[in-house]
Amino acid sequence: MKIALAQLNYHIGNFEANTEKIISAIDQAKEASADLIVFSELAIGGYPAKDLLRTKVFKQHCDEAIQQIATHCQDIACIVGAPVKNSDPEGKELYNTAVFIEHGAVRNIVKKGLLPDYDVFDEYRYFEPNKRFDCIELNGVKIALTICEDLWDDDENGNSYVGDPMEELRKEKPDLLINIAASPFSYAHFDKRVKILSQQVRKSGCPLVYVNQIGAHMDIIFDGRSLAFNNEGTKIAELKRFEEDLAFVTYHQQNITSTTASVKEPATEIALIHDALILGLRDYFQKSGFKKAVLGLSGGLDSALVAALACEALGADNVLAILMPSVYSSDHSISDAMDLVTNTGCKHHIVPIKDIASAYENTLAPLFEGLKPDTTEENIQARARAVILMAVSNKFGNILLNTSNKSEAAVGYGTLYGDMAGSISVIGDVYKSKAYDLARYINREREIIPVNTIEKAPSAELRPDQKDSDSLPEYDLLDSILFELIENEKTGSEVVAMGFEKALVERVSKLVNNAEFKRFQAPPILRISPKAFGSGRQIPLVAKYCY
Repeated sequence: MKIALAQLNYHIGNFEANTEKIISAIDQAKEASADLIVFSELAIGGYPAKDLLRTKVFKQHCDEAIQQIATHCQDIACIVGAPVKNSDPEGKELYNTAVFIEHGAVRNIVKKGLLPDYDVFDEYRYFEPNKRFDCIELNGVKIALTICEDLWDDDENGNSYVGDPMEELRKEKPDLLINIAASPFSYAHFDKRVKILSQQVRKSGCPLVYVNQIGAHMDIIFDGRSLAFNNEGTKIAELKRFEEDLAFVTYHQQNITSTTASVKEPATEIALIHDALILGLRDYFQKSGFKKAVLGLSGGLDSALVAALACEALGADNVLAILMPSVYSSDHSISDAMDLVTNTGCKHHIVPIKDIASAYENTLAPLFEGLKPDTTEENIQARARAVILMAVSNKFGNILLNTSNKSEAAVGYGTLYGDMAGSISVIGDVYKSKAYDLARYINREREIIPVNTIEKAPSAELRPDQKDSDSLPEYDLLDSILFELIENEKTGSEVVAMGFEKALVERVSKLVNNAEFKRFQAPPILRISPKAFGSGRQIPLVAKYCY
């Protein structure tokens, strides 16, 4: 039995485009004489559709798409993910399902049982969990068909949990495992994915086909990398990362061989982060119908990174950099920014803010009489820049890119309604220490980000001789503490027990907690880590935080 793995990039709610893409893949698979084609979880309608799943018209379009796709499956069987109505009025209105189509009709609907409700997931809000699990059959082959977590419900030691769907399906002695997924990217996730899938193969004694989707839906990025394993749990096929792909494997005598897909060479963590950010930024613009971007270019590392990524993702002609020097901007910052403009070929304008900031200060002088200058005056400069950037965005339709990094977002080292402005935060899930690695990766073939930008001490340049280290610990140390507090979700006491200085951990913890109200108003972030700010980290704005 020849099986096609269709790894596609779906657009939430764009039923016409999604259905056309699915049918095109079916036609290609038929031309290659495939017996079965497999698509990812919730391919019809896109994932995550969130509260669109509650609307009548969305559900109606899903049903219509299934019927349209079925008419193209006369000579090939198909498995495709879709939301399907629950006939029981007592439960949630929908099931998350894998629809099995054969001979032009829906032959079976497999329902997902283990619904994730952690991090960015909230499937219990929309779907009823399934309680019964049975195999399906195609051409005499018994298939244990599962949806994402239904195959993942093992711990890293291979132990099953109570209610594991695979425990039920294994009782039927399946010949083949098929899992359709919408498993988001994080730089730490793929090895765990491979390990758990391989464990399930060895426990079941039969091969596995795993189909994931690719694409970005604002904060969530899907990396693809669909997989096939032989009956010994060895990975024999891996589809492209961050690209659409259609590959074929052959099932024969209770095993699988690959016909078109090979095992890929491992990519470095920083290469994966780079590719994820490019896909995330490109998809955000294309799927939203946007063409052009604008950003403030300071000569510092973060804005240089975002500019370089934007030029690669959108094309340099579609990126406008605004240089906004103040009285505190150094000559080398302006020259570094201009070098980046030259290296990338993006468009630029220089708009000094000295007179604008002075006008604000003069206007406020009677109100502030007798008070010493402080961060208020520094923030006026940042907010003046935001006004200029948003004016350009409004006038020309360029979408403002935010340039804050994760370290700054974590400790609140940014000006609300100033440098925190933007429609999308490109590197908001990239720690400052990791940003240096990303810059060097971008420069791997030629200098795009000026070397001086990478090597000089970071500064907001909002007061004379200002350095980030005046207000924050060195980034390597700060990021080590932040990683434990955020990604590993440790308490301050647990971080101290790891050997970090107590006073420093207390200070960093307080900064993180006190900045929650800022992050609540920050732009959405491209998620590349196991724990990004945004929907995957829900913290009360008003709380007494436990140390």
